[in-house]
Amino acid sequence: MELFEIKKQLDENREKIASFQKNLDLERLEEEIAMLENDMAAPGFWDDNIAAQKVINESNELKAKYDTFMDLQNSFDELEVMYEMVIEEPDASMQEELEEGLKSLNTKMQSYELEMLLNQPYDHMNAILEIHPGAGGTESQDWGSMLMRMYERWGNAHNFKVEIVDYQDGDEAGIKSVTIKFIGHNAYGFLRSEMGVHRLVRISPFDSAKRRHTSFCSVEVLPELDDSIEVEIDSDDLKIDTYRASGAGGQHINKTESAVRITHIPTGTVVASQTQRSQLKNREEAMGMLKSKLYTLEMQKKQAEVDELKGDQKEIGWGSQIRSYVFHPYNMVKDHRTNYETGAIQSVMDGDIDGFIDAYLKWSM
Repeated sequence: MELFEIKKQLDENREKIASFQKNLDLERLEEEIAMLENDMAAPGFWDDNIAAQKVINESNELKAKYDTFMDLQNSFDELEVMYEMVIEEPDASMQEELEEGLKSLNTKMQSYELEMLLNQPYDHMNAILEIHPGAGGTESQDWGSMLMRMYERWGNAHNFKVEIVDYQDGDEAGIKSVTIKFIGHNAYGFLRSEMGVHRLVRISPFDSAKRRHTSFCSVEVLPELDDSIEVEIDSDDLKIDTYRASGAGGQHINKTESAVRITHIPTGTVVASQTQRSQLKNREEAMGMLKSKLYTLEMQKKQAEVDELKGDQKEIGWGSQIRSYVFHPYNMVKDHRTNYETGAIQSVMDGDIDGFIDAYLKWSM
């Protein structure tokens, strides 16, 4: 790498760090951390375990944000000093070390920039993702299984714990529906970009005439709410069914009716869980998902009322086509909200969707 290129990247990183510092407001952040630490040291802090854990989690998040920024600042300062030394007295080994350090800093800066974009109230929570194939039978059900594989690979690559909560086999191939939980910090913040309708265009492997088919799947993403958020659910409004569970691909069929499906009659909301061994655990899991769905529905209702008052014409993501995956007559994946696109369709189907997530987070700011 030429020295002028190194200088250019250092200048770009200096501007980014200045922007981070302005957005963070370090003095305010330090004050908030100090206030939370005072709360944690107060007598009776653990009298309410749920409230105490909420304070601890908030403190840890703020400290992580502060510490990561300071680490970036220190790394940049060290590289800048190293650059000045190379300018004054050229040294090949030191320049190589400088280039490696700059490469590492660029990666950290990109990651931190994404973290800064995750500023919505529930971004830090676990995510519950559901895939529902549209009309089209086997073709759309197969598309559902392709999306399931894509999200599982993305989750594993980012060190999230990925759990299949509910799985319904397709008639001949693919899935009728699947519910996947992603456990880890900021899982919902990243995956909320995926909510909407995903469109596939390809030569169908199930069509003997080798014609081109278009298939659709809807993806729903919810935060897994913690105990600090209360949602009242009347037991009289619930219809609870039990059935025999089966794992992905029809594996591990359960001989007892341990799987649970809950229908919230007033809203028609349906949730199901079969991942746990006992009916009781599956019921708890399903009730947690129902809580998240009903809370999200209420928040969407309130937001729609605000948007109507403000005259906001921005399209709501539910039910809208957000992305197309074209396998024929050319290879391209395009997000219709951000216009981000790539021709590396196989990489995308193997879980490389970070470009789309990054573009969405910046677009939605």
